[in-house]
Amino acid sequence: MYTFEYPNYWNMPKKGGKHAEMGKEMQAQCKRAKVEEARSPSVMNFENPDSLFGSFISPIKQEMFFREYWEQKPLLVQRNDPLLAAYYQSLFQLSDLKELCSQGLYYGQDINICRCVNGKKKVLNKEGKVNYMQLKKDFDQKKATIQFHQPQRFKEELWKIQEKLECYFGSLVGSNVYITPQGSQGLPPHYDDVEVFILQLEGEKHWRLYKPTVHLAREYNVESEDRIGNPTHEFILKPGDLLYFPRGTIHQADTPLGISYSTHVTISTYQNNSWGDFLLDAIPGLVFDSAKEDVVLRTSIPRQLLMQVDTADSTKKLSSLLRRLADRLENTRELRSSDMKKDFIMNRLPPCLGCDSDPLTPGGKLPKIDSKIRLQFRDHAIITVEPDQETSDEIRRDMVYVYHSLKNRRETHMMGTEDDTTSEEGTSQTHGLRFPLSYLDALKQIWSSSTVNVKELNLISDEEKENLALSLWTECLIEVI
Repeated sequence: MYTFEYPNYWNMPKKGGKHAEMGKEMQAQCKRAKVEEARSPSVMNFENPDSLFGSFISPIKQEMFFREYWEQKPLLVQRNDPLLAAYYQSLFQLSDLKELCSQGLYYGQDINICRCVNGKKKVLNKEGKVNYMQLKKDFDQKKATIQFHQPQRFKEELWKIQEKLECYFGSLVGSNVYITPQGSQGLPPHYDDVEVFILQLEGEKHWRLYKPTVHLAREYNVESEDRIGNPTHEFILKPGDLLYFPRGTIHQADTPLGISYSTHVTISTYQNNSWGDFLLDAIPGLVFDSAKEDVVLRTSIPRQLLMQVDTADSTKKLSSLLRRLADRLENTRELRSSDMKKDFIMNRLPPCLGCDSDPLTPGGKLPKIDSKIRLQFRDHAIITVEPDQETSDEIRRDMVYVYHSLKNRRETHMMGTEDDTTSEEGTSQTHGLRFPLSYLDALKQIWSSSTVNVKELNLISDEEKENLALSLWTECLIEVI
């Protein structure tokens, strides 16, 4: 197994040479590469999100991964493990396409057909529903790459992996499968706005990585060959291998001649999930709450400020106000992020209970005042404080909302918001509960304790305590033990 980092320029791999020798060449050229002999990693451990990610990047330790690689540099894990290779192949393979096409797939929505021609992406999609025989013809004769969008909608094992990864990262996790015939390339050199994990499922893929032009990029962009220079890394991925690289890493990949085709799945996360995004979400609420108590924030802006071209004087005032906000934040230690939280919980995968499982319904004993309760599906629920959504009064009243993803639809995961957040009546739909602000401490009790007695909840009356427990039980968020 090889793990690598950006080499010094004098250690950069040479272009050309036989693909079969690249793994050995990279070992010799990258003097700073670390070579580890380790036992064959076991198949994924789904006991909890932490164990899943540990097995996902095995044998690399999580502490090392986040200390040395995450958002910093690529990581290549080359494994020679037949058991893991067979498991990877079970996630998705070329032979799955025939049956999947029979379920009704559509060009553009579910599948793209493309090929890199003269450094540009050429899309070869037809109209409407995908016909398997036509798809296979384009693959065989036009040497086109098949890009399958969000296969976790159809493949249960990918659902299990991505659901646990969403719990682990606290961020949406999407995936795409790429199937490329020999001697062909689907996409031109480009970089993405997501953290990327690539699992090689079938065949072999020749990869070239380049030094980023935009570190931790916020958007996708195609780069021309004459701008990116020579690759910093060049290697072959084989079944069971894993590759990670940060957003902004320029990359391109092709299936070598002599390999009938290559199948890999790209699992991606952390899109629009930076400190900048968090501030954009949290600052408006901070300003609104602060203005209620700080008269300086309620004083008027200068006359004609909005009409001025030169606003240099105003920027000094804004700097002063931002320092006041920072001081308030230091003292209160409260920063509300509601939209990002809500977007994550509304659009993430539901718990993977198996394709044949019935929808979640409340079960077991009803909670009473003498009951002991325990929160379940902790990773699938959030608590937020936000303005009451059910009143149009001018007085802004804060309420506590508990949102959860237990009723989310796997079939629409990462496919846009139109289907998965809109009800049949066309109104925005979320799953959760609404409570008075006085319930916040009791909810925090439940969230922070392994078990809690209903009668010990931090509410005034027994009726309130029972009502809170019953509401959470109805949504399958607690169980009576």
